[in-house]
Amino acid sequence: MTRDLLILRHGETKLNHPNGDFARELKNKGKRRAQRLGVWLDEHDLKPDFILTSPAERAHTTAHKCCKSAGLGTKIIQEERSLYNAAPIEVMSEISKISDDVQRLMVVGHNPGLSMLVANLSQKYVPMDPGMLVLLRFEGSWRDLSHADCIQVISPHSLPKTFPFVTAEGKTQERVRPAYYYRQSCVVPYRMMQNGEPEILIISSSAHKHWVVPKGIHEPGMSARESAAQEALEEAGIKGKVHDHELGRYSYEKWQATCTVSVYPMEVTDELSKEEWEESHRLRRWVSLPSALELIGNEKLAAVVEKLHAYLAEKRA
Repeated sequence: MTRDLLILRHGETKLNHPNGDFARELKNKGKRRAQRLGVWLDEHDLKPDFILTSPAERAHTTAHKCCKSAGLGTKIIQEERSLYNAAPIEVMSEISKISDDVQRLMVVGHNPGLSMLVANLSQKYVPMDPGMLVLLRFEGSWRDLSHADCIQVISPHSLPKTFPFVTAEGKTQERVRPAYYYRQSCVVPYRMMQNGEPEILIISSSAHKHWVVPKGIHEPGMSARESAAQEALEEAGIKGKVHDHELGRYSYEKWQATCTVSVYPMEVTDELSKEEWEESHRLRRWVSLPSALELIGNEKLAAVVEKLHAYLAEKRA
């Protein structure tokens, strides 16, 4: 069987981090280039079946940004400690363990090891700049890999600086962020009181400037409801049941275009402690539905939240 090996060096990185080299983060430029590469993989039908990455922050983020922009869920990403600043023999050791069910593998890591690996396999030395991708192709199994043809080298500088977005009318626009950024989902977290009325959990924005409900980008590989539940866990520190019913949608302007948000009711069953709550810098507050409508800063969102009362009444009927 013909197999593809995608070798990707992490994107451009900040020079220092208080916690050392392992924690160094991608520059914004590095994030955008990883995303553009994901779009390129999608457009050229070269999406990986599985991704191995160094767990270093810069490699981890590169893998995730690229994966999502290719339209893939991040469950196919596996971190391997041995890939951090790995020598070619260490990278090959991890590759040899890959199941032959995988036809196209991506490895995200560091130089000089990756350039040396490409040279060892293809007899072609590629000085891999940050964010550069090399496509290797060979016949056989992963465990027997010893030679591969260098098919293509993609420099991040050669890719478009914008991202294609297909509108509901089928027209293609160019935008400053990947298409999935503009499709979002959120929950209206509630619990029922003894008087039969719902209480709503609202949270502060990151800067504590206004009250909101948990909302985020609709992550590739997840349903809108699953993605909204994940945002609720991270932003509000809550778990519960997200209903199938969509209360409605609203839109707002960001990233030089319009984002559309699907809104779902969520019955809260558990609140995490401050220690467990990922974004515990936020405030959270239980209020009546009328109070929530007054406090929520976005009028379009508030109009959708107001529909919760009728939905719950219909459910009880």
